[in-house]
Amino acid sequence: MTNAMSQIIRISHPNLGTLTPARVSLPTTGNSIATNEVLNFQLAHAQARDAVHAELHLPSFAQRLIGELPILNEASIPVVQLRSNAPDRAAYLRNPNLGRTLHPDSVSMLCPNPCDLAITIADGLSALAIERNAVPVLAYLLPQLLADAWSLAPLTLVQQGRVAVGDAIGSLLAAKCSLILIGERPGLSSADSMGAYITWTPHADRTDADRNCLSNIRSAGLAPDLAAERLLRYLKLAQATQRTGTSLKEGSSQLNLASRSVNG
Repeated sequence: MTNAMSQIIRISHPNLGTLTPARVSLPTTGNSIATNEVLNFQLAHAQARDAVHAELHLPSFAQRLIGELPILNEASIPVVQLRSNAPDRAAYLRNPNLGRTLHPDSVSMLCPNPCDLAITIADGLSALAIERNAVPVLAYLLPQLLADAWSLAPLTLVQQGRVAVGDAIGSLLAAKCSLILIGERPGLSSADSMGAYITWTPHADRTDADRNCLSNIRSAGLAPDLAAERLLRYLKLAQATQRTGTSLKEGSSQLNLASRSVNG
């Protein structure tokens, strides 16, 4: 049997659909996909569209953070509500650059106060992802950071924000490192996927090459508690090596040395 034939057999295995949320091994009726699967696809597409267009109501979410994360009050970490230069959702979707910078009114709300880490939460392309996953991640992460004596900036919330806005905020707050939790672009099986980006020495000119990313944070992907554990490890390694991005890769010799140093 050739390798190609073996691949075809494996791909057409009737139980393949139990191994992945991807749309494979779909049932058919004659030469057509079964009606139920067509309806499921249409539902997933509608959920993805809704996630992209939904807006995060910052006042309600800020109150939820304070209510469900009592450590914010215990550690005197204020929650600050900000907005990007995108005036509304339509402009945010049409012009991504608007979401990468803060509105002048929001800039004036931030005062530099040197600290180890600035955490930002932004709606991104899925407010649903933030509503479902941000609190569980922070519920694990914040106590661990404070136990390790990290100094934290005010927790900032950004409406109509993109990834880069977290670095702009980190720079304005004079933080050594920035972490942004943001809703990712929805897929047809993941309308609630959240991403996390870490940048050492953040500033507005940082690029993706300067950041480390964790993706697909959600109950059906990378579970929030496991994501928080990995984020904590990356943050400690960034602090130990004073770097993030392409120079901080899992499996690298520098990362392994730093990991042993961090874990003592």
